[in-house]
Amino acid sequence: MTYRTDAAAMLDALRRTPNWARARGALDDATLESILTEAAKLAETVLDPLNAPADRQGARLVNGRVHTPDGFRAAFDTLAEGGWLGLEQSEGLGGMGMPLAVYAAVNPLFDRGCAALVMALVSARSAALLLTVWASPDIREDWVPALIRGERSATICISEPGAGSDVGRIRTRAVRDAEGTWRISGQKIWISFGDHDLRERIGHCLLARTSDAPGTRGLSLFLVENTEGVTCERIEEKMGLHGSPTCAMLFENAPGLLIGEEGRGLAQMFSMIRHMRLSVACQGLGTALRAHDVAADYATQRRQGGNPKAPPVPIIDHPDVRRQLLDMKHRIDLFRLALLETACAADLSDEDEDLATFTAWMLPQIKNAGAELAFDVASKAVMVLGGAGFTRDYPVEQALRDSRVFAIYEGTTGMQAQDFFLRQTLANGGAALDVFLGRARAECAGFPEQAAVIEEFASFMHEAMAEPDRERQAAMADGALRAGWVAIQAWLSTRIADTPEAAFFMASARAQLALHAAAARAPV
Repeated sequence: MTYRTDAAAMLDALRRTPNWARARGALDDATLESILTEAAKLAETVLDPLNAPADRQGARLVNGRVHTPDGFRAAFDTLAEGGWLGLEQSEGLGGMGMPLAVYAAVNPLFDRGCAALVMALVSARSAALLLTVWASPDIREDWVPALIRGERSATICISEPGAGSDVGRIRTRAVRDAEGTWRISGQKIWISFGDHDLRERIGHCLLARTSDAPGTRGLSLFLVENTEGVTCERIEEKMGLHGSPTCAMLFENAPGLLIGEEGRGLAQMFSMIRHMRLSVACQGLGTALRAHDVAADYATQRRQGGNPKAPPVPIIDHPDVRRQLLDMKHRIDLFRLALLETACAADLSDEDEDLATFTAWMLPQIKNAGAELAFDVASKAVMVLGGAGFTRDYPVEQALRDSRVFAIYEGTTGMQAQDFFLRQTLANGGAALDVFLGRARAECAGFPEQAAVIEEFASFMHEAMAEPDRERQAAMADGALRAGWVAIQAWLSTRIADTPEAAFFMASARAQLALHAAAARAPV
């Protein structure tokens, strides 16, 4: 498959998504197809050539400044000049105002090309969304258009050595000086593109403590520019994503601008969680597409086995190789539908309360499923290639290394499970589950096998929700997350019901659901 084929598959999946008709607004098919075609072209010609060299060269810290791999700045320029950083941003601030679903269709193509570089774009556009909502007019008008045009860059600074997912333990401090300027001091770690040479001006969207109130109540949000008092101490030596510098940043009395209301920093920061989780889902799909396509191409070229009296046959002629490829592809096809379904629901959330509830329920699912999709498909691709897949001669080993972190950042699998079950599912008397079941039952009405999966999932979830012990429910969360993903795939398989991919999934769907339910019930 080619990038153009991937773009066509995105377009087909959007057309199979019922809410796309509402979410698309005035966007016509010709314009959408043009956007996806151009994105595929850029991914193939600008980003793809950077992927392997960037992995080998990596980012480097030289005399206190980070140098990105060769070609990164030129590629960033190309994407900025094409307006791609503003695809889903507000038209009033210089963006294109496209539906989030268009972003979700485009970005996997870019991530397939070079996920390491695209991480710089994700941070900048997430910061732009954050500042659009919470910054004062003067800060918003100064920074957001510049981020959209690609003239500046930005990061999201949350984690610290003693405060990772436990955000309430952040110790970075912000105090006012005699002139009333906020001064920030502390260390932040795991900061993607915390420093780089793509742009001179970098704005750090940073959480710091402005009072002694315990936990998250004393945290406020600041914008700190990479000038006075900001230093990159080191970049991490990582398993993958070598082209993306993961920085430890030191802030020493650095001047900052308060964003939004003092003491409300974490709540404000969460306004971009939807975009960040969608972006990880896009990374997962893009990486899986690359790995699957390498394996599928290799299977048609590599010749082994067959009649010993005849020339060897392509390994795709062997049933087990075909099974492995179908195992990869059915997961990709169903995930693509789930990603676009969620993005369309997000586009309509402001006008539809049920879809807002449904979006929040789906976000931990697509974040985690996308992360696991990438790693699992890359692992299976290595197996199709055999020994060749274990070498750098083919890009699947890089895909495997790059994708391991997808299930870690923006919340680990365990955190996504807690969010999905303990917060989203149990909230409001199970309202989110009711929305899902209502939609799934309606679409599965003519598909008895899929309908049976939905009903078995409903029965399990009602049992789990009725568990009186909160500790037991926390232990059940991973099983609930995975059972939910089986049910989501069963529902969406009705949209491609006549395909081998749907049949392959449905052959084991009920068994998968039973396995996850049993695991959830197991004592811990």
